[in-house]
Amino acid sequence: MNPEKLKLLVTQEMPFGKYKGRLLADLPGPYLNWFAREGFPKGELGALLALMQEIDHNGLSELLDPLRTRPRRHFNDK
Repeated sequence: MNPEKLKLLVTQEMPFGKYKGRLLADLPGPYLNWFAREGFPKGELGALLALMQEIDHNGLSELLDPLRTRPRRHFNDK
């Protein structure tokens, strides 16, 4: 795993959709799983979403906490 990619998960925001503006690391698992079923976007965003889905699916999201510069936001937060 590339440390720079992990840092992007906790700094880059979702650029579109229902969760626009939410950090990639804070996207809910069902949303990430939907992308896994339907297809991730092309390019770096898709690769980051796939990485986050894999991390979330394996219950490893808390490993990103030391990289965060702002608190973790859970999917049921508004």
